[in-house]
Amino acid sequence: MKWIIVVALALVATVIAAPPTEDYPKIVRSEFDASPDGAYNYNFETSNGIVRSETGELKEALDDDNKPHVIVAVRGSYSYTNTDGKPETITYFADETGYHAQGESIPQVASATS
Repeated sequence: MKWIIVVALALVATVIAAPPTEDYPKIVRSEFDASPDGAYNYNFETSNGIVRSETGELKEALDDDNKPHVIVAVRGSYSYTNTDGKPETITYFADETGYHAQGESIPQVASATS
């Protein structure tokens, strides 16, 4: 009886330790450079074609009381293949005005004309 328990536990341990059967993407390139002042550059690429690149730079902005303060303004892009097999690229920036993204799959607000 003890052997049955030991064998069962060994089988459970083997199943738990086995690598997953799904083929998850792997990171094939990753770079991160940071400056002491807070600026940075970030890039990575995966084995399934996802690519991301981002830069952060310090910028002086005014707060609600019109007092200057330093923020990190971010600019970047990412690319991937959508579920229809079509390549998608999204570009974006974020600063004191908020997050702004553009890409074919992102609806754009129509501007009012006078």
